Amino acid sequence: MPRSFPWVWIGVLGLLLLAPSPAGRVLLDVLGGITLTLLLLPLFLAGAGVVAWQLLKRRIRVCPSCGLTSFGAPVCPACGTGLDADAVGVEQAQVFGGDSFTSRASGGVDAASATIDVDVVSSQDLDDEGTSPR
Repeated sequence: MPRSFPWVWIGVLGLLLLAPSPAGRVLLDVLGGITLTLLLLPLFLAGAGVVAWQLLKRRIRVCPSCGLTSFGAPVCPACGTGLDADAVGVEQAQVFGGDSFTSRASGGVDAASATIDVDVVSSQDLDDEGTSPR
């Protein structure tokens, strides 16, 4: 059996909206507040998302030595390089597995000024010398 449409309740609601009574005003205020909330909530959430993204972006750091992206760490977890702006030029020593990694201030070699010479040797050159690469 089909359900009947609630015309009586719609009429009562319409009468409350049109009647100049305190109940009508309260109902209009509540409906206006709900409508305003539904319209402004996406804008508010978008603004909060932009602010959160800016705060998150400020805490993300990229290591100048190895390029690893980390979240708020003062020292790179991969290579041990100091990521703080204040740590540049300050002596730092990080011990990883018994090896000591130190910064430039403690006498280490600056990676930007170091040069590694690589000679490319082909197997033909090795065979000509009488040695075998095997």
